[in-house]
Amino acid sequence: MSESKAPEYRVLARKYRPQTFADMIGQEALVRTLTNAIQSGRLAHAFMLTGVRGVGKTTSARIVARALNCIGADGTGGPTPEPCGVCDPCVAIAADRHPDVIEMDAASRTGVDDIREIIDGVRYKPISARYKIYIIDEVHMLSKNAFNALLKTLEEPPDHTKFLFATTEIRKVPITVLSRCQRFDLRRIEPEVLAAHFTRVAGLEKVTLTPEAAALIGRAADGSARDGMSLLDQAIALSSGGTVEAETVRAMLGLADRLLVYDLFGKVMAGAIAEGLALYEDMHRAGADASQVLQDLMGLCHTVTRLKVAPGALESAAETERRAAGDLAGSLSVAALTRAWQILLKGAQEVHAAPDPRAALEMVLIRLAYVTDLPSPADLIRRLTQEGAPAVGGPAPSGGGAGPRLAMIAGGGAVAVAQAAPVSVGLPQPTSFEEVVALVEAKKDLSLRTHLMNDVRLVSFEVGKIDLMPLERAPRDLAAKLSGCLQDWTGRRWMVALTASGGGQTLREQEQTEAAARRDRLARHPLVQQIAKTLGGTVEEMIVTPRQGFLPAAPQAPLDPDAEGLDETGDFVVDDADFLDHTF
Repeated sequence: MSESKAPEYRVLARKYRPQTFADMIGQEALVRTLTNAIQSGRLAHAFMLTGVRGVGKTTSARIVARALNCIGADGTGGPTPEPCGVCDPCVAIAADRHPDVIEMDAASRTGVDDIREIIDGVRYKPISARYKIYIIDEVHMLSKNAFNALLKTLEEPPDHTKFLFATTEIRKVPITVLSRCQRFDLRRIEPEVLAAHFTRVAGLEKVTLTPEAAALIGRAADGSARDGMSLLDQAIALSSGGTVEAETVRAMLGLADRLLVYDLFGKVMAGAIAEGLALYEDMHRAGADASQVLQDLMGLCHTVTRLKVAPGALESAAETERRAAGDLAGSLSVAALTRAWQILLKGAQEVHAAPDPRAALEMVLIRLAYVTDLPSPADLIRRLTQEGAPAVGGPAPSGGGAGPRLAMIAGGGAVAVAQAAPVSVGLPQPTSFEEVVALVEAKKDLSLRTHLMNDVRLVSFEVGKIDLMPLERAPRDLAAKLSGCLQDWTGRRWMVALTASGGGQTLREQEQTEAAARRDRLARHPLVQQIAKTLGGTVEEMIVTPRQGFLPAAPQAPLDPDAEGLDETGDFVVDDADFLDHTF
């Protein structure tokens, strides 16, 4: 008696491939649109499915083919967004043997002759199905002549034919083809959604997948369900089918411990380069890949920067990660983080091109540690423009010349900053932001004045330095334009900085607030109240024309409550004739 053969193993990516729209994850917009289209009968004759690898393009095309040709378990059904999976068309399409569902790989069949076979077959009605469906995978690989040959058929196909195209390179598809298709952009699947899906699949496989291991695989999948399923398959094999731990996944992927990356970044940014190199040495011996460590550092730099400017960005992260990221965000400035990002970004190219990635990464860490204590460009300019301040990195040059000073900044470059120009006698010198706006108005730059009145909030003002918080409508070049204009008009250097928060009301809002206060004061005036009482109404709106000193100009000195014309509350007292001389 012959020994029975064990069933052949199917990889998880094929075993758990979605068979219905309900099985798909992370593509709610696509599922909702196709479901509504099938239910209402508003079906396009051609669909273009695009997205990164492994997000479900070909799977979606096969589900659509089954949904359009399903006849139900009793053989009397019509097109449905929930194919039964047991009727002959559903079974044959799932097994890739239905004669009316033709699937073609455009990567291997790219020529005009291959398209002619489709054009010739389109004219014939389906053999047994409701629709004849052509699924062309990686359609961007077709030649230019092949696309041209398909255009006419694609524009006016027979009613019994549907085209389903899938591509990862949508920009390579001619616009003439795209305009004839209904396009769906399949999005990358979120790591949290993938992690939950992998945990569910592991349970079906009688394997325990720890939450941290699921999160690691979800991040490593980079939005691709198929890539993640392949990684899960490998992790289960490495764990001998028991419990998949985070350490196993890290060893498989060549990843460093997440908290170790936080520790490494913190030490390097604190300038403790010896401790940082020793920590990276331990990570390297544990199997961490240099490129992956650098990617983790870049991701961490981005996360901490987001947390710095938008608190609450890590609400879904583990408590330990939130605490570590919060400590880094509290100790590092945005300027230091953006400078670190530039160094890491440049270092990624060096690590990729270097014959020894480990040595290249160590050089990046050293560079990062030695630029953390350098001043920011704003601080550098402030120091160099101070009267008599020495240049960074050395004493002030002798002779008091007006030549530029050079200061080294992150990345090994240099910035030239001229010494503060002497203030020209006779030129206007504004001492407040309001005087700056008045100067802009005097110079007839109405556009700049409008932006300063309406679109910025003053954070701080010093002569020669203005900090502003821009609003949504503020132009991007506002700081540079205002700085250049003030330098031309005043003869001295002005530094205008834009910050992401702070500031009070805009000047326009201040004017409106003051006008509202004046209207309120007048509405409470006894004569106004008497007029309203006599007329039997209320004071709804007043238009005040400040003529003949009714509302005197704001005095330069504080108002004296005992002065003539003021009552005990500090309000102006006017006689009836003067009061009635104004319009309400």
